[in-house]
Amino acid sequence: MRFIPALGLAAALLLSGVGGAGAQQKFESLRGDVPIDQLSKNDNMFRPERDQDLIPRDFQKQPPLIPHSIKGYNITQNFNKCMDCHSKERAEETGATLVAKSHYLDREDKKHPNISPRRYFCLQCHVPQFDAKPLVANTYKPAAKRGE
Repeated sequence: MRFIPALGLAAALLLSGVGGAGAQQKFESLRGDVPIDQLSKNDNMFRPERDQDLIPRDFQKQPPLIPHSIKGYNITQNFNKCMDCHSKERAEETGATLVAKSHYLDREDKKHPNISPRRYFCLQCHVPQFDAKPLVANTYKPAAKRGE
């Protein structure tokens, strides 16, 4: 007798199109029909901002945005172009923002003289600011600052 309710549920799902082939929605990316391994006309559609003032953060713990172009910057296992200006040794001389102390801690919060490998690849979190129109409608509002 348990078979009949299960059969009814399966029939209802099949008739509603859930789990079946049904009509599939066509998805179109901003790349158009260009394969992922080729450049599209949109790959260069944003103009990076020239050097500018520090960009305010919109939420707590947001990684700072990069206020300059990073074109030609290389970050490899053996070399990090960002450290030419942002290292402890060079930040004061260059006027660049010093790398946060948290970037020198390992996962056990032990301090090291060099940047932790988990923080070494800056572009995992930090991105350059672009002068770009939103690609989709956006109603985001920054969070209120502490104490406001």
